[in-house]
Amino acid sequence: MKNSSDSLAQQIRVLLADDHPVVRQGLATILKSEKDLKVVAEAADGEETCELYDQLSPDVLLLDLRMPKKDGLQVVSELMARCAPRPRIIVMTSYESEQDIRQVVKAGAKAFLVKGACPQQIRDAVRKVGRGECFFPPEIGLKIAESMSHPELSRREAQVLEYLAHGRSNKEIGRVLYISEGTVKHHVKSILSKLDAIGRTEASMIAARRGLVRAS
Repeated sequence: MKNSSDSLAQQIRVLLADDHPVVRQGLATILKSEKDLKVVAEAADGEETCELYDQLSPDVLLLDLRMPKKDGLQVVSELMARCAPRPRIIVMTSYESEQDIRQVVKAGAKAFLVKGACPQQIRDAVRKVGRGECFFPPEIGLKIAESMSHPELSRREAQVLEYLAHGRSNKEIGRVLYISEGTVKHHVKSILSKLDAIGRTEASMIAARRGLVRAS
């Protein structure tokens, strides 16, 4: 029989990072119900997440993608670049766009979950990532596979596409993004080429179908 010290040594230490207290509380409840999982701290923004990670060196970071100060992608990229051993990070979001999934996986995240995932799936993800494995639900794995067959939009192109899909003119997009109308036209041309779209309407439809833009 394993003694209590052995059980504690085998615990997976988890840092939770989400700017919504209710979400953190829910995740903590899901994980704390298991003896092999231990929540060591909670962070409310990206900067606090990096600070707590440095202080505590958790086994797994369960990270919201949309956070203040530093978003999830910034946190993943920063920690991956400067921490050794490399962090084991699970990204969670309520909006699983192809672009988001592709970027966080490319940055080094080991798992991607949609908020609203069942408790057992969350616990399974933490355990697998804690062992150094990856965890992608079937629907996320399919999006990853599909995204790899598509040319990747740059960060600026993704921003332009978001406004384009919501009916903004080139002039309006330029004003919002502080770039010239000519630069916007250049990005729109590149977007149409990468999406294999004839015009702005078709590009918007393709973007919506692939989850590249948020619903109005």
